[in-house]
Amino acid sequence: MYSNPTLIRQDATPERRAHSLLRHPVFALLGLRPILGQHTHAEDGALREWATGRSRLVEIGVAEGASAVTLRQVMSPQGSLWLIDPFHLSRLQRINAMERMAHRAVNDINNGRVVWISKFSYEAVKDWVDQIDFLFLDGDHSETGVQRDWDDWHQYVSPGGVVAFHDAAIFQGGWPQPNWGSVRVVDRLFRSGVLSGWRIVHEVDSLVVVQRS
Repeated sequence: MYSNPTLIRQDATPERRAHSLLRHPVFALLGLRPILGQHTHAEDGALREWATGRSRLVEIGVAEGASAVTLRQVMSPQGSLWLIDPFHLSRLQRINAMERMAHRAVNDINNGRVVWISKFSYEAVKDWVDQIDFLFLDGDHSETGVQRDWDDWHQYVSPGGVVAFHDAAIFQGGWPQPNWGSVRVVDRLFRSGVLSGWRIVHEVDSLVVVQRS
């Protein structure tokens, strides 16, 4: 339906927020609303900035595919984007409107190569061998889940590569709370102490981007 889908973000206008009444993914699949983006315009801009021209990108937690669309638009034409999500929350697995909508939205972007991995991130990493130059952690937001994703995946990030954490910082008018898993992990790894070889290079709204030296 959408060759270049319009995204509803958390900072959308009241008129566009009215679409969120039709939140179930099946309404997007039927073309009754655009896909829902879980990131703000400012966060989208940061994702675009740090993903532009990258060749080996991984996103953990795809949902309806809004951020994956952004990544595919700006990645290297010769690059690969791995999208990892089990899409396990659908009440109608035979239809799984969220998964189908994500595939449609991302596959409508003609740039680079996309590899879909329908597994949990801790399962997908068991067979992982590739280097990564852009890693977006937006899956399990529990403290245990975020820490596990970091422990499992950051070893594959090449020097100069970045890891972006979503819902990982508190900001005025925002939604994250101090006890959120992403906030706690980022605070512990990159604020309370100095993690050798890594530093925060960009923060906007709830998004925190760290880079490997």
